[in-house]
Amino acid sequence: MNNNAVARHLLEIGAVALKPSDPFTWSSGLKSPIYCDNRLTMSYPDVRKELIKGFKEIVNIHFPDATVVAGTATAGIPHAAWAAEALNLPMVYVRSKAKGHGKQNLIEGRINKGDRVVVIEDLISTGGSSISAVKAIQEEGAHVLGVAAIFTYGLKKAEKLFQEAEVPFYTITSFNTLIEEAEGLSSSEKEMLSAWQQDPESWSDQQ
Repeated sequence: MNNNAVARHLLEIGAVALKPSDPFTWSSGLKSPIYCDNRLTMSYPDVRKELIKGFKEIVNIHFPDATVVAGTATAGIPHAAWAAEALNLPMVYVRSKAKGHGKQNLIEGRINKGDRVVVIEDLISTGGSSISAVKAIQEEGAHVLGVAAIFTYGLKKAEKLFQEAEVPFYTITSFNTLIEEAEGLSSSEKEMLSAWQQDPESWSDQQ
C-alpha cells in the first residue's frame, strides 16, 4: 500500500484541502487549517481503486478473521460496499441515529451475534462517530475487530478514545504523510499545521 501516493491523490482532487493562513470553520465551530471531504473520491475511479486496494490490504493483514464489513453513515457506506465486494464479505451499515419509522433500525443489513466485524470509515477526526458505530455493533452481540479508514488527522483525542474502547484502527494514509506530500507549504505553514494537530482547540482560539 502506497500511503504517499494516496495522500497525493487526495490533495490533487481536493478531497483534502490545506489553508493554514485562511482557516476553515468546521460544523463544530472549530477553526482548522485543514478540511477533508473524502466523498469526492467516489467520483474518481482510479483513486477509488487505490482505496479499495488499501482497505483490502488492511483487512487481510490486520483483520484476516473478519466475517462482516460495516460502513458508517453516510460517508463510509460506499467505501464499505467496495471493500466488501473486493473481500467477498457481507456488508452492513450503521446509521448515525435509529430510523424514525418501520423497524427503527440503527444497523441496516443482517448482523448476527458472534460476527467478526471491521468498521470502514472515510475519516477519523476525533473518533467519536467511529466509536459510536463500534458500540452499536457490539450491542448486537457482534465482535468489532477494528476500524479501517482512508485518512486520519492524527489527533490525540481520537487515539485516546480508541484506546479506551480497546479497538485498534488503521488508515490508508495520514495527516503527517499528507504534509510530506503537500507542495508549496512554507516552513511557517508546516509549523502552524503541526501546532493545530497537537492542540486543535487552543489553535482555533488563537485565530
